[in-house]
Amino acid sequence: MELKRIEYHAGGKVFTGFFADGSGGRPVPGILVAHEGPGITGHIITRTKMLAELGYVAFALDLYGEESPSMEAARSYVQELRANRQEFRLRVNAAFSTLKAHAHVDESKMAIAGFCIGGMAALELARSGADVDLVIGFHAALDTPSPQDAKNIKGKVLVCLGADDPIIVEEQRTAFAAEMSDALVDWQMHVYGGVGHSFTNPDSDAMNFPGFAYHKDADRRSWKAMRNMLDEVFGPIGSD
Repeated sequence: MELKRIEYHAGGKVFTGFFADGSGGRPVPGILVAHEGPGITGHIITRTKMLAELGYVAFALDLYGEESPSMEAARSYVQELRANRQEFRLRVNAAFSTLKAHAHVDESKMAIAGFCIGGMAALELARSGADVDLVIGFHAALDTPSPQDAKNIKGKVLVCLGADDPIIVEEQRTAFAAEMSDALVDWQMHVYGGVGHSFTNPDSDAMNFPGFAYHKDADRRSWKAMRNMLDEVFGPIGSD
C-alpha cells in the first residue's frame, strides 16, 4: 500500500499528512487517523495502511506542524493543544476537510480513529460539531473543559481503554460516561482488564514509561471492535 505525502494548512501554519487510498477508484468512506504523542510514527503509518487495506481512504493527520519532533517538543505540543482546545479543533478540522476533498472519498461517510492524544483529537472533532459518523479512540484522552459540547456530537462514539491506564483513570472514564449519556450520544466504552496505556503500539515497551505496555490481546480485540463499528455504520467494505 503506497502512501501519498501532502501538505495542508491550518491557521496559517503548514502541516504534513499521509494518504493511503484503498478505494480502488470508487467512492468510499474516509477515515482520519490521529497520532499519539510522539507524532506520525511507524505505528500510525501502519494503522493508516491497515485501514486503507480494508477498502477505505485513510489520512494520517499532523497535529504539530513538525515532523519527527523530539520527545520534549512533542510534550510541549501536547500541553499547548490541551490548553487551547480552539486551536486543537482548528487543526483537526483542517485535516478533516483535506480528507473530505479527496477524489475517492464519499464525504457523506466519514470517521476518525485516534490514539492517545489523537483519541482526544477525535473527540474534539466530534465535540466541534463536525459531520463525522463514527469516532474511535484507542487509549484516548477523554477530559474536556467543555462537556456541554458533547451535544454537538452527530455520530457514534467508541473508546477502547485499559483498566490499569495510569493516565486515563477511572474518574475520567466515569466523567466521560456521564458526559456522553447526558448528551444522548450513541456511545460505547470497552475497558480491558490488566491493560495499561498505549496498548495498541508494539513500540510502547521500548519507551520505558510506567504503565505503558503493548498488549496483544487488547490490541486485537479493540481493532475488531472498531471494525465491527465500521461495518455497522458504513456496511461491510473491502476484504480481510
